[in-house]
Amino acid sequence: MISLQLVNAKAGAFRLTDITFDVPQGSYGVVIGPAGSGKTTLLETIAGVVRVTSGRIVLGGEDLTGVAPERRRLGIVYQHAFLFPHLSVAENVGYGALSESIADNAAERFGVTDLFERPVASLSGGERQLVAIARALARRPEVLLLDEPFSALDPRTRSFARRQLRALYYERRFTVLQVTHDFSEAGLLGDVAIMLDKGRVLQKGTPEDVFRKPASPYIADFLGAENVFAGTARPIKAEPPDWLESSSGQVTEMPLAFTTGALTFYALGDVVSGSAHAVIRAEEVSLSSEPSTSSMQNQFRGRITEIVPAGALTKITVDASGTPIVSAVTARSVRELSLGIGKEVVAGFKATAVHIC
Repeated sequence: MISLQLVNAKAGAFRLTDITFDVPQGSYGVVIGPAGSGKTTLLETIAGVVRVTSGRIVLGGEDLTGVAPERRRLGIVYQHAFLFPHLSVAENVGYGALSESIADNAAERFGVTDLFERPVASLSGGERQLVAIARALARRPEVLLLDEPFSALDPRTRSFARRQLRALYYERRFTVLQVTHDFSEAGLLGDVAIMLDKGRVLQKGTPEDVFRKPASPYIADFLGAENVFAGTARPIKAEPPDWLESSSGQVTEMPLAFTTGALTFYALGDVVSGSAHAVIRAEEVSLSSEPSTSSMQNQFRGRITEIVPAGALTKITVDASGTPIVSAVTARSVRELSLGIGKEVVAGFKATAVHIC
């Protein structure tokens, strides 16, 4: 496990302030945040490279706050690998390994055996990262810290390395904390997500909660939420409305009406009446030619103002009474609905897709 309790640390002029979070034993944590938010400093503080000025760091159930880095039973992989330049690839992988067979297995798993006799200086950036990952895993660490470990890899190799790491993780169940800028990677790998900015934890929880229910419009914008609206929220009923889907019939959030510009959304939330923001992921917004007869309570007619291909999906912006609503639809939907600039459509989304913060 990794547990930080009100940790403060200083690296040059940069400070980590009151960092508190837990990654349970055998879980996979991911750290996300903008450049300069302190992600690498956080890993180095956990590793003991940066000294804690106050607070506690508990690894594997043991308080290791003041313990030397080499005694923390962890492995760390930096974004730039930091291999030993005077050693061969084989010697790098074997450095600190529990045994030669474990080192050979780690090298084979990550496809670096053929590089064994090569000097480090001759390796590409991607090869260096694979060697660094193999070296860290050859130590059989109880805790693995990863700082953008796949950033230098091409898409095919990145997918391969992720699969190998995930397979080893399931086999050994060590605890992982990985820094990543890839939001899809965070969702694929992580059990716990920590949003860091300016040396402080802004939000923590499951990746789904952090991405679907950002704690602030700043976090929503950073995480790429396409629809973030400023407006006002107010309760509309004391009892759950009939359009609320609930298996138990009981809810902890109240039904709300959220007004932004000329539009009013139905939503759920636990905020008090007044100024607020509504966040809706583009993939939650459907487009149709006519209003739906389903339980979808938020439906707004408008005209398409922008069409932007985005990989497997296409992002469509609809102007609904002066408010732009972005939807992410498949290429098939674009063809079937004959979507084009100026076409009138209905943008719809469920009340449960609206997050109020």
